[in-house]
Amino acid sequence: MRGSVTHPRPARTPRPPRTRRAAGAVASAALLFPLLAASPGPVAAAESTTGLQRAFAAAAAEYDVPQSVLLGVSYLQSRWDAHGGAPSVTGGYGPMHLTDARTALATASHHSEGTEDPRGDDARAPLYPEAQIPADAEIPARLRTLPEAAELTGLGAEELRTDPAANVAGGAALLAAAQRDLGEPLTADPADWYGAVARFSGADDTATAAAYANDVYDVIRGGEERTTDAGQVVALAARPGLAPDTGQLRRTGLRTASAAGTECPGSVSCEWIPAPYEQFGDNDYGNHDLGDRPASQSIEYIVVHDTEGGWEGVLNLVQDPAYVSWQYSLRSTDGHIAQHVKAKDVAWHAGNWYINSKSIGLEHEGFLAFPDSWYTEAMYRSSARLVAYLAEKYDIPLDRQHILGHDTVPGPTAGTVPGMHTDPGPYWDWRHYFELLGRPFKATARRNAGLVTILPDYTANQPVYTGCTAKGEPCAAHGSSAVRLYSDHDENSALIKDVGLGTTPTTGVNDISSRVSTGQQYAVADRFGDWTAIWYLGQKAWFRNPAAQPTAVPAKGLLVTPKDGVDSVPVYGRAYPEASAYPAGVPVQSVSPLPYRLPAGQKYVAGDKVPGEYYYAVTFATDSHRVVVGKDLYYEIQYGHRVAFVRAADVRLTAPGTPMP
Repeated sequence: MRGSVTHPRPARTPRPPRTRRAAGAVASAALLFPLLAASPGPVAAAESTTGLQRAFAAAAAEYDVPQSVLLGVSYLQSRWDAHGGAPSVTGGYGPMHLTDARTALATASHHSEGTEDPRGDDARAPLYPEAQIPADAEIPARLRTLPEAAELTGLGAEELRTDPAANVAGGAALLAAAQRDLGEPLTADPADWYGAVARFSGADDTATAAAYANDVYDVIRGGEERTTDAGQVVALAARPGLAPDTGQLRRTGLRTASAAGTECPGSVSCEWIPAPYEQFGDNDYGNHDLGDRPASQSIEYIVVHDTEGGWEGVLNLVQDPAYVSWQYSLRSTDGHIAQHVKAKDVAWHAGNWYINSKSIGLEHEGFLAFPDSWYTEAMYRSSARLVAYLAEKYDIPLDRQHILGHDTVPGPTAGTVPGMHTDPGPYWDWRHYFELLGRPFKATARRNAGLVTILPDYTANQPVYTGCTAKGEPCAAHGSSAVRLYSDHDENSALIKDVGLGTTPTTGVNDISSRVSTGQQYAVADRFGDWTAIWYLGQKAWFRNPAAQPTAVPAKGLLVTPKDGVDSVPVYGRAYPEASAYPAGVPVQSVSPLPYRLPAGQKYVAGDKVPGEYYYAVTFATDSHRVVVGKDLYYEIQYGHRVAFVRAADVRLTAPGTPMP
C-alpha cells in the first residue's frame, strides 16, 4: 500500500537519570584518550567501533545478566542495529527494540487506503473496503516495554530511545526483572535464562514465547559477528553445546495456544483465526473465495505485504466479512503467525485477480514509512520459515519473480495502474530475507554479462526519499533495498518516468516509477564508467554501479525480445485465456494491454511460460465456479518495478546470458 503520512512522536519528559557503572566506565575510558586535532588514532578509532560491545558487557555486569543472553536477545530484535534512534514498524527503539508504541498505530488500514480494488477482478463490481482499524482500548504490554525499562533503570525515555548504551541497559534490566519474577536466580549460566528470554518476547502464549527463545539460543549456539548500521563491531562467541532449561517455560504463566487448523511449519508459532466466508447484503459475500488449489490451479506466487496497522486492529479487520482477506498475518515483536484463509482458497489481497488466484498473501505487521520503518529480525525469521515451507509444499521457486512484494504486483488493466499499492516499501531488506530463505542473491555469471541482479549493500545504500513524515520532507537516512534510476549516466539527469502512472517521477517513498529492488533481474542495455543501463519500462534506465561498491552483480537467465519484423509488442498485467477458451456460462474476460510496449531491440528477463488462465468465482455458491485454461501462452517478465506478461507468440527467447549488443 502507500505508507500513511505520519506525525513525529512527542518527546517524553525524561526521569532524572541515575548513575550507572556502564556510563561511568565509558566516561572514564573517554578521559584516558585525549582528542586528536587531525584524526582519531588507532586506539580512539577502535574505541569508536567497539563502544556497543563494551556497553553490552557493562549492562550485563550491572544487571547480572549473562552477556551471551543479552547479545542473543538483541540480535534477534535488531541484529544489534540502533537505527539512529528511529523506531521500528511497531514503535521499538534501539538494539534491544524497547517499545513505546502509543503513537505508532495507523489511522488507515492497508486495503482501505488508495484506490486499489484488493480483489482485482473486473468481472465483479470493484471492492473498496471502508472498514477502518478500530481504536485500541489499551496498547498491549509488548508495545510498552520502554516505559517499563525507564522505571527499572531510572533513565529517561528519550535517552533509552536514542542512546544505544542506555537502550542495552534497559533491555538488561527487563531481562533481570523477568528472571526475578520467575523466581529464578541471576546466575552467570545462560542455560538458566530460557524462561526470562521467553518472557522478554512479549508473547502471551507458550508456543510463540518458545519459538522466540529457541531462536535466541540458536543464535547463541551458532555465534554471530557483524558491523552494525552505526559502524559498531559486535561479536557473540559460539556456544555450540548450550542446552537451556526449557522446563522453565511451564512456569511463565503464559496461555497455551492451539495450532489446530493451521498450515505452518513446526518451527514457528501459528494459530488459526479464520476470515469469514459469509453471505450478506444484496447477494454480496466476503471476504475470500473458496477454491481447490493446487488441484484446480497451481499456486505460483507468495506476496509480501505490510499491514499499515497494529496487530489487534488488523486481526479485527480480517474477521470482518465485509472487508478483505489474506492467508497469514505476522506479528513484529515476536514473529507470531495467525492464519486466516486456507492455501486452497483464494484471498483478496493483491489488487490483481490473476495474481490473487495463484498466490498466497502474507501481511507483516508494520508501516511502510513510519517514519523510516525497520522490521524486526524475529519477524523476518518467522516469515522466511513460513515462505520456505510454502515454497517447498507448492513447488514455488524462491526468486523475485515468484516471491513478490505487493509493490511488484502489476495493475491488471491500464486504469488500475496508478492505484496499485507500494508496500512493503524500500526499507524491506530483501537481501537479508533471501539469505534467511537459504537462497542468497549472488553473481551467477562472469563480468560484463548481459543480465544483472540488483544487489546493493542494504546498510550502505541510502538513497534519499521524501514523504515519510510530511509531503516533500526528506525521510531519515536509512538502508534500502532499492536503487534509483536515471535517464542518463548522471544523478542530475531526469528520473525515469512510468507512463502508466501519468505523473512526474519524484523521490517520494511511495513513488516506484524510477527504482529497482534487490533481487530483481534486468537485461543490460549499456555501460559507462561506474554506471550501468538496463531496459526498463521500454526505456534505457541508468543506475550507479561502481566496482568498489556495486549495486548489481552479473547474472544469467532467459531473455525475451519482440519477434523480427515488428516495432513493439503489447504488455499485459494478467495472463488471461483467449476468448474461444471460455465455456458457456462464463463471461469472456478481455485480454487488455497495459499502457506499455516492449519495443524492438530491447530485451527483458523472462520467468515462467504459462497458459492463459482465469478463475471464474463471482458468487457465494461455488457450483458456478470454473477454472478456464486457454491455449495462448505467456511469459512473465520483469518489465519495470513490477512484473508483467507478454504473449509468447509475440516474442522470441534469446540464449541464456547472451551478451547485449
